[in-house]
Amino acid sequence: MTVGVLVLELYFPEGGSLKEKRHHVRSIKDRLRGKFNVSVSEVAHQELWQRSAIAVVMVGSDARQVQSSISKVLNFVELNWSEFLLNFSQELLSL
Repeated sequence: MTVGVLVLELYFPEGGSLKEKRHHVRSIKDRLRGKFNVSVSEVAHQELWQRSAIAVVMVGSDARQVQSSISKVLNFVELNWSEFLLNFSQELLSL
């Protein structure tokens, strides 16, 4: 079994409130879940107005398939929200 983890560090420069930031984060999470069937959660900076860290996780039996799917998620984020993406890290865990 392979677990793929992608952590996205996001910055919302025009974020004036937690409500506005949460709207952006919720939209990103919902689109990723719907398009890629992955688990998504905000994992850091929940109380900051302009920052967020989102973890995207996928589990599968084939490491190549999991890596490919995580790469597709990252490409989708870069295409749609590149202005918010500060940094990312990805990791594959074999269990």
